[in-house]
Amino acid sequence: MTIKDVDPKVIEKARQWLNGNYDADTRRAVKEMMEKDLPELIECFYRDLEFGTGGLRGIMGTGTNRMNKYTVGAATQGLANYMKIALPGESEIRAAIACDSRNNSEYFARITAEVLAANGIKVFLFDSLRPTPELSFAVRYLKCHTGVVITASHNPKEYSGYKVYWNDGGQLVPPHDKNVIAEVQKIASVDDIRFSGGDANITIIGEEIDHEYIKMVTSYSLNPDIIRRQSDMKIVYTPIHGTGYRLVPEALKEFGFTSINLVKEQQTPDGNFPTVHSPNPEEKAAMELALRLAKKINADLILATDPDADRVGIGVKDNNDNFILLNGNQSASLLIYYLIRQWKQKGKLTGKEFIAKTIVTSELLKEIANSHGVESFDVLTGFKYIAEIIRRFEGERTFIGGGEESYGYLVGDQVRDKDAVMACAMLAETAAWARNMGMSMYDLLINIYHEYGFYLEDLISITKKGKAGAEEIQQMMDDYRSKPPHEINGIPVERIRDYKLQKETVLESGAIRPIDLPKSDVLQFFLRGGSKITVRPSGTEPKIKFYFGVKGSLSDKGQFDEVNAAMRTQLEEMITAMNLRQ
Repeated sequence: MTIKDVDPKVIEKARQWLNGNYDADTRRAVKEMMEKDLPELIECFYRDLEFGTGGLRGIMGTGTNRMNKYTVGAATQGLANYMKIALPGESEIRAAIACDSRNNSEYFARITAEVLAANGIKVFLFDSLRPTPELSFAVRYLKCHTGVVITASHNPKEYSGYKVYWNDGGQLVPPHDKNVIAEVQKIASVDDIRFSGGDANITIIGEEIDHEYIKMVTSYSLNPDIIRRQSDMKIVYTPIHGTGYRLVPEALKEFGFTSINLVKEQQTPDGNFPTVHSPNPEEKAAMELALRLAKKINADLILATDPDADRVGIGVKDNNDNFILLNGNQSASLLIYYLIRQWKQKGKLTGKEFIAKTIVTSELLKEIANSHGVESFDVLTGFKYIAEIIRRFEGERTFIGGGEESYGYLVGDQVRDKDAVMACAMLAETAAWARNMGMSMYDLLINIYHEYGFYLEDLISITKKGKAGAEEIQQMMDDYRSKPPHEINGIPVERIRDYKLQKETVLESGAIRPIDLPKSDVLQFFLRGGSKITVRPSGTEPKIKFYFGVKGSLSDKGQFDEVNAAMRTQLEEMITAMNLRQ
C-alpha cells in the first residue's frame, strides 16, 4: 500500500493534525504513521471517534478515531458549550469528575476538568480513582448540573472512555444527549478548545464524599440482625485491578461481614490488568484467581467487580460443593427476589413500588415483581434508561431495584447508574439471608425456578474489529431486518419487534403494533413456546450480540439437573441453527 491508495479524506485529516496546533508528540506520531504504517493511519483517521448518546469509548492513541487529549478536549468543549445554552440563568454551573484505574484515566480526567474550568464551570475533581456509581452519587450530593467519568468499563486495556451524566446522576438521555452531540460536532478545530485558564474553578474532593456514599449504601441494608448472626460467612472479593479495591470491602464491613478475603494478586489498581486478558467479570478467565481462593478457604460467596466498579459477577457453590459462576440474569433474579420478599415481609409494599429491567434481561424479574403486586418496566439496553424511569416517577412511585443481564444492578434511587459497591453488599446480604434459612444461594435460585418457572439465557458476542468489521455488523443487521427468519431450529417465529422502526409485527396475521420506546438498532424474535432471541450491535464495543432465552417448568426441584440439561440442549440447538458458534 502507498499513500496514493489511502482515502483522500484520511490524508486530509492526518495533515490537519500534522500541521495544526497539536503538541510535538502528536505530530511526530502522525508523521510516523504516514511514513511507515498506512493501515494504522487509516484506522486512526478514517472517522471521528463518535460521541454517542453516552459519551466516548475507543482505543487510546493518536488521531480522530482514538481517545486522546484532543478528542477528550473536543468532547468536553462541546459539553461546556451545551451547559451554557441549557442553563442560561445559572450563576454557577457545577460539574463532578471521576476516573477509573485505566492507563491515562487520571490524565484524561484532569484534561476534562481543565477544559470545563476554562469555560467558567465550577469543577469538583476526585483526588484519585473512584467507582463510577460514586460519581453518580456525587453529582446529586454536590448538586451538580453534570458529571463525567473517565472509564471504558470492562473493555481490554487499550481502551478508554468518557461517560457524561446529567443533574439527576443518570447518564445523558433525550434531549440532552442529542444536544450535546450536536455541540461536540460543531468543534471544527483544536483551536476551538479552551484547554487552560480556569484552575481556580477546580476543587479537589475525596474522602468526605466516600464517607457519605458508604453511609448511603449501608442505609439500604434490610436485615442487619441476620447479618450479625451470619457475620462469619466467608466472602472472596476481587476488584480485578479496579476501583472497587477499597470501597467494596469497606461497604461489606459496614454491613457487618467480618470474613472478607481479598484476591491479593488483583487487589492493586493497574490499568494493564496483568493477571487477566480482559477485566470482565462476565468471563470465567477473569475469575480464576477468585475461584482458586474460594476453593482453598471453602468460601460461601465470590464477588468480583469490573474496573470502574459498576458491574459485579458472583460465584456460589452448587449442590456438589463445586463453585460455579452465575450469569447476570440469575444474580439479578436473586437480588430482586430478596428485595421484594423483604419489602413485603416488612410491610413496606403500598402498591406504588416498581422495578425496572432492560428488554434483553430475563422475564423472570417481571414474574417475581408481578406476583407481589410490584410493577415492572422494560427499557432499552443501557442503565441510563432505568435512571430515566426512576426520574420520571420521582415523588410518585418508589423504585425498589433493577438490573440488566450484563451484571449491572441498582438498589434504591440515590445512585442513578448501576452500582457494584451497593450490589456486592446487597448480594452478600441475600446470601446471609439464605444461609440463615439453611440454604445456599444455589438452593435459593432453584426455589425461585420452582416457584416462577425455569428461565435459561445465554449470550453470544461476535467481535468484528475496525472499519470492515463495523460494516459487516451493519450488513448483518440489514439482512435480519430485510429477510427475517420465519423459524429457528424448526420453531416458528410468532412476532418480530424492530426497535429501530418502532413496530412489532405478528407474522401469522401481519398485524403491526407500535413500540413505545425510543428508536434503537435492535431486533427481537419471539418463538412459539416462549423462547426469545434478541440481536443487537453493541454501542460501546466492536461486537454484535445475540441474546437467547428459553423458558421451562421445574415442578420437581429434585429434577433441576435434568431440566437444566434439557433446556441447555435447546439453547445450543438454537445457537447452532443460527450459525453462531465460531
